[in-house]
Amino acid sequence: MDNINYLEILPLSSITKYANGHPSDGVPFTGCPRVHPSDKSKMILVKDPLGNEPKVLEFNLEDILFVEENPSAVTEAGESVPMVKLWVKRGAVGVVLEPFEVA
Repeated sequence: MDNINYLEILPLSSITKYANGHPSDGVPFTGCPRVHPSDKSKMILVKDPLGNEPKVLEFNLEDILFVEENPSAVTEAGESVPMVKLWVKRGAVGVVLEPFEVA
């Protein structure tokens, strides 16, 4: 099982969304939210989940300021992939997880 398929089977993240507009001190990131597989204080965001080179980002939940629902992406098989825009606190530390093949 490759890394992206593993992330697809994880449950979606359930972050509370806010209705008062996005914060001015936040930086936006768009992608498909997933629950972190081992740390409940973090979440995974898969940028461009249907593309050839999706990026996997990890954020602390406490650093997420605002969530906007975006239109879902749709696979060739007609499956819906939920998409969100996260506004992350400026200056927060995020991690880019980069899968690679050991040769």
